[in-house]
Amino acid sequence: MAYISTEKKSTVPSGGKLNLGKQDDYWAMWVGLTIILLAIVFWSTGYNFMNWIVIKIPSYNDYSNPLNYLSSHKSALFSLYLFFLTLFLIAIKALTGEVKRFLVGFTFLFGLSIVVWVLGSWDVMKTYNIETPLIALIVGLLISNISIIPYWLSTALQTQFYVKLGIVLMGASFPVTLIIQAGSTAFAQATIVSIATFLTIYWTATRVFSLDKRFAATLAAGGSICGVSASIAIGSAVKAEKQHVSIAISLVILWSILMIFILPFAMRTLNILPGPAGAWIGTSEFADAPGMAAAAAISEQAIKTFTLMKVVGRDMFIGIWCFIMALVSITRWDKRFFSSKPDARDIWTRFPKFVIGFIIASIIITILTPPSFGENTQAITKNVILPISELRNWAFIFTFLSIGLSSRFKDLTSGGWRPFAALTAGVLVNIPLGYLLSVIIMGNYWTTIK
Repeated sequence: MAYISTEKKSTVPSGGKLNLGKQDDYWAMWVGLTIILLAIVFWSTGYNFMNWIVIKIPSYNDYSNPLNYLSSHKSALFSLYLFFLTLFLIAIKALTGEVKRFLVGFTFLFGLSIVVWVLGSWDVMKTYNIETPLIALIVGLLISNISIIPYWLSTALQTQFYVKLGIVLMGASFPVTLIIQAGSTAFAQATIVSIATFLTIYWTATRVFSLDKRFAATLAAGGSICGVSASIAIGSAVKAEKQHVSIAISLVILWSILMIFILPFAMRTLNILPGPAGAWIGTSEFADAPGMAAAAAISEQAIKTFTLMKVVGRDMFIGIWCFIMALVSITRWDKRFFSSKPDARDIWTRFPKFVIGFIIASIIITILTPPSFGENTQAITKNVILPISELRNWAFIFTFLSIGLSSRFKDLTSGGWRPFAALTAGVLVNIPLGYLLSVIIMGNYWTTIK
């Protein structure tokens, strides 16, 4: 399938030893923290490089305006391209080794991102609240479903790497005090949602549709923890068939894309405030990247509460779930094979390392911007935090374009109706439960998160 071919399936060999150089989690963390440290160094030395390369096309109603803007900023735009390309090539060299093809593919992706930014800045798009990430997804979907994506381009569609990088960079706009304050609440809410959704999908798949237990667990993980990454990790932990993992990934992507449109529409219809809206998306969306697109369609506050709920709350579950499901698989489903007992170290092995990068970024910026710094804090905000936030937006545009360009609806719906129905049962629990927890019960709390 088109989407699956662009992702790393596993970075943990059968022997259990972790190859750090092959994990996009680690490279997203390292590249993200490098960008943050470079921003700090440039600011401290008085070289305003980060603000110079940040390209933000102003709103317009005449197409000559963005063209003139790009023409006058072409040197900065080319420098931004080289900045991303240099850092990404280092990571791709370690991850896939396909440096030449990535160079060509990323060049096309970057050019397409500029087109998306131009469309997203158009007054018509602003009037109808059609945000840039959603435009990127639609553009990607149109291209991938009309034509065949060449291999040289597919090597640049590193969806997981881009979204994890964007989340690490987002840490620069999160005071660590906010993470500590909201972490326990997000984790508690995530626990309720994850368990309820997992059990619903698993029970429906095994009892109603008589699907294989390992297949059911893989589907349930994708719908209850963190989307594609969870399906791959849990599928590996319970030794599910590769075909079943592929089907689970496809269905998770399909529902994730659908909820990008469903959730923001529901929130606007119900007049839900941005804070609870972001938490609801973080509770109900399956995957990080589509959830970020849905949150971006609401507001910056929604992005923050989504991140706290999804990244700090749900994503951190993956290591624990892998260990538990591996234990269940060995002791309950296949008692003959005790030679491969689950190891508690798998919790660390499966833990999403980019979350650590997110927290480190938050700690760095919190240390640099204590309330007592006054004007210095304002200078850091202007010259460090805001440019990093704009670079984060570019990373997310790469993400949404990659999702669209990697997803063909024909492939996403090829798994049959029974797995789709089982996952849909989880959606029917997930969305109303997310609304109940995020809007009704915890709505006042999530509104206070700014």
